[in-house]
Amino acid sequence: MTKTELLEIIANGENSGIEFKRDTIDNRALAKELVAFANFDGGHLLLGVEDDASVSGITRDNVEEWVMNACRDKIRPELIPYFEIIRNVDGDKSVAVVSVNRGYDVHQLWHDNHRTYYIRVGTQCREASTEELKRLFQQRGSIRFEVQPISGSSIRNLDLRRLKEYFEVVRQQQCPAIDDESAWLPLLINTELIMEGDEVNPATAAGILLFGRTPNRYLPQSGIDAVAYAGIEKDVAAVERVPIRGAMVRLGSEGEPVENGLWEAARTFLKRHLSQEMLDGQDRRIQRWDIPIEALREALINALVHRDYLLSATTIELSIFANRVEIVSPGRLPNGINPDRMRAGCRAARNQLLKDTMRDYGYMEHMGLGIPRKIVPLMRSHNNTEPHLIVGEEQFTIALSRTLRS
Repeated sequence: MTKTELLEIIANGENSGIEFKRDTIDNRALAKELVAFANFDGGHLLLGVEDDASVSGITRDNVEEWVMNACRDKIRPELIPYFEIIRNVDGDKSVAVVSVNRGYDVHQLWHDNHRTYYIRVGTQCREASTEELKRLFQQRGSIRFEVQPISGSSIRNLDLRRLKEYFEVVRQQQCPAIDDESAWLPLLINTELIMEGDEVNPATAAGILLFGRTPNRYLPQSGIDAVAYAGIEKDVAAVERVPIRGAMVRLGSEGEPVENGLWEAARTFLKRHLSQEMLDGQDRRIQRWDIPIEALREALINALVHRDYLLSATTIELSIFANRVEIVSPGRLPNGINPDRMRAGCRAARNQLLKDTMRDYGYMEHMGLGIPRKIVPLMRSHNNTEPHLIVGEEQFTIALSRTLRS
């Protein structure tokens, strides 16, 4: 970092990735800030800068050794930051810059034989809540929420009709009779749809999401909120609002489903607003879509499969505007994925069991390359547009442009 770059950072003030501190703080306070950065997206701690952005300078002898010892003794797993001193920042005053990247592990402050997890929220460092800590471990691949037991649930909360069809028709393997619950338990435990317990065998999150009788009873964040607007911005006076709820997979493997899954219900909504019947050159009725239905399916199934279900207060948003469709998936992209990697076909799954099951049904691309091999070419061929992949603070949006009707 150059002196000019440092001065610009100081002038812009503290933010999610910048913290000012005197070098007179104790090693616990230093480690706490670095842990919060590592558990977020990384950041820079500037030692020798006051909260009001004035430069007080380094006063501590052997400041580098002090920083490195704190990272070794006070942080688990230990951090090795990038350290540099920028000299003569304000007269003869120098500033130490301690930089950390986003950690591959979840880091914690180790003090008085006690572990504390911290996260960065805006310009503040605070202790992580239980939900935030779960999400941190999930983001680092340490836990899989989809196979966690759902408290209060059991095999009776799963639709055995759907499960029987899944194993017999989709997977083509033998399974018990619908009314033989005890015979189902070993199969569902071994496929991670139920968790083995001492007295009660609760359903897992994946079991509830895929095959649940009423998934929203246990996972209110499941499902889709669908809205159609007349214009190009959100409006209170929407054309139609529909909460789409239920099991993720359909019942009825051939032809028209006996009961819809989430995609089939969403498709009905999309059809009302994005398609019209017309005659082709041979007077045959055909369905014309403003956006290719296969591109819409791939985008929406990706949202259902890859969203962060630990965000318990938000559902997937499906919004139809006059010029586009937006699908908003709660949570950050998983495992280092970004839009460029998605376009290149990089594959990573937050919810592998959901992904595998939806692929079994043929809902999504088996190669895991739905965006580069399906959505991108379909949109180019349809109206010569590209999908917009937008990363937000706690959400990911894919926007597909409509072909305006004449």
